[in-house]
Amino acid sequence: MKVWAVANQKGGVGKTTTAVTLAGLLAQQGHETLLVDLDPHGSMTAYFGYDPDSIEDGVYRLFEGGAAVGRDMPVPVLRQTRFEHLVLLPASTALATLDRQLGARDGMGLVLARYLRGMAARFEYVLIDCPPVLGVLMVNALAACGHLVIPVQTEFLALKGLERMLHTLDMILHARKIDIPYTIVPALFDRRTRASVDSLRLLRETYPEHLWPGAIPVDTQLREASRLGGPITHLFPQARGTLAYSGLLESLLAYRPTPLDATTREIPGAGQPADGDARGVVG
Repeated sequence: MKVWAVANQKGGVGKTTTAVTLAGLLAQQGHETLLVDLDPHGSMTAYFGYDPDSIEDGVYRLFEGGAAVGRDMPVPVLRQTRFEHLVLLPASTALATLDRQLGARDGMGLVLARYLRGMAARFEYVLIDCPPVLGVLMVNALAACGHLVIPVQTEFLALKGLERMLHTLDMILHARKIDIPYTIVPALFDRRTRASVDSLRLLRETYPEHLWPGAIPVDTQLREASRLGGPITHLFPQARGTLAYSGLLESLLAYRPTPLDATTREIPGAGQPADGDARGVVG
């Protein structure tokens, strides 16, 4: 089973859209895929028509069990979406209280990892939608994942948020003595604006080893797919967003770990750096 976490400490950069779309593509290929919503806002949960305010048996139950995961504990209820091969572990707004109420318990940083190990026979892929803040939920996502996907909006303020995210990642990985491959994904790219083109060029100059060489374009059909409650891959298969995310998934699946990665995790990542212009963008 391969586990990918989608994270950024800045909101509004396309985390939920990225997780849902990659999962939709995998499901279309016949892979049993689990989406895990770790965001207290419950955007992914709402995406598929469930109300995070009324969820009582979702991912929060895992953390109520704490270190007892896999033994005697309340079991969260998975939701089958209306799309074949695509299953949801929903979030509830109670997750917002997790750090205060349960965060100090022993073993809380590995709850999700232990749970997913028990799901390895059922699912081939797991995609985790992370909250935009550092806390026990983010720590759980990083401990469970084999590859981190970091969407970043192609604007200069978002690049500052990316710096904070990478600093957080470095602190956590150093403290836990692990290494996680990560891919930075330029998102919400608008080739018509100088700011977007310049931001993409700066990303490619600054993070050549970790940057996916393409970019996810601004596409109103991504927003429409969210309104309709399904992956754009199923609803608008020829949309620009679908084609761009297909390229991203191909790059992730083609990744082969370096010897350093192989000593820690086995999971896909990014392609080779591109040159400094906007080529490689579907748009």
